[in-house]
Parts: sequence; C-alpha cells; structure tokens
Amino acid sequence: MNETSLGSSGASDGGGYCRAGGAECSPLQTRAPFLKNWSWKSVVGINERACSRGGSQHGFNSEIGTSCESLWEKTHDEEISLLEAFDLLRKLHRCAPFLFLNGNTFSFIGRELSLALFSDLPVCRKRELASAVAHYIAGVLDRDSMISAVDSLWQSASLAIGDRVQTLRGSTHGRITRLLDDGRVAWRPDGANVDLFALPESLRRIS
Repeated sequence: MNETSLGSSGASDGGGYCRAGGAECSPLQTRAPFLKNWSWKSVVGINERACSRGGSQHGFNSEIGTSCESLWEKTHDEEISLLEAFDLLRKLHRCAPFLFLNGNTFSFIGRELSLALFSDLPVCRKRELASAVAHYIAGVLDRDSMISAVDSLWQSASLAIGDRVQTLRGSTHGRITRLLDDGRVAWRPDGANVDLFALPESLRRIS
C-alpha cells in the first residue's frame, strides 16, 4: 500500500486547511479519515523495517499488542480531526505494541502524513512542521508547543511592518521593520542595532 498517498481519504483540498466564510482556521481541526491508508499490517511493516535498519528485534508486546491492534482497526478509518490523529499516534507509541522502536514507527506515520497534507508549504516550513509533529508523537515535544508550531508554520507568510517574529527554530526573536520590493523582509532581532534580511517563509509570526 502507498503509505503516503492520501487521495479522497486524506485532507480536503487546499492542503488540509479548513475555511469558514473565507476565514482560515487551524488545520488541526480539519476532519477526515487521515489514517485510512495505513492498515495495521502496514504499521507492522514500518516497525519491521525500522528494526531491520536499527539492528533491533522485531516483535510484539504480548501484554498490549493485541489491544493496540484492535484500537487501530477500530479507529484508523474513522473521520477524526488531524489533532486527534496525532494524539492517537502518540498514545499508541506510549502503549508500545512492539518490542522496540515504537516511537520511530508512529512518528514516521505522523511525519509522512504531515509532509503529504502540507505539501504546498515552502520546503523549510514543511520540514519544520513535520518535525514538530514527529517530536510530539515521540514524546519529545509537549502538545501545546506542537499545536503552536503547526498553527504558525502553515499560515500564509503575509508579514506586516511591526509584526513580532521568530526564526523557525525559535532561537531568535525580533520585529519586522520593512517590506522589500523583491519579496524579502527586513527585521531587527531583539537587542540588535541592525536589520537582517530574510524570506517571509523563514520567519514565524508570534504574538
């Protein structure tokens, strides 16, 4: 099965964004059978390949494996929100139906789903968004931080003078000072005396 192909079982047109009356809302609230293209057999295959690459033993946790399979079979083709899909992947990682590399397995699905749903984003934003989702599923990033990252990264890069921004990794904060004719923006990091120049998609608007 094509694990990254979404078609009618994936997001709605427009990269999974939902719109009401012309206003954009969080893509995490979009509802669709996002996980429909991943059968439990394909999930098992992902873990098996991950274990093979990592030199780990592929196998099932006898105490929880069957119940995780039942949960997946019951819910993976249901219409749920994108956030619920990510929550389910994180839950299954924590339940650990496989002997090893549960985080790799379910993070892979979340990452591939994100890359497909947000394929129209600039490459740097798409990769950062998929990374945030994968880290959330693996338990490295908390839920609120993941939501904030997704909501800010998918938004159109329509920055205005005075907007507070940060770099995609959040290491530097500042304010937009000028919009240039070539499409770039000038922004001044906090505490600096000179402007930096960047493409809008390399910055994230913050409140």
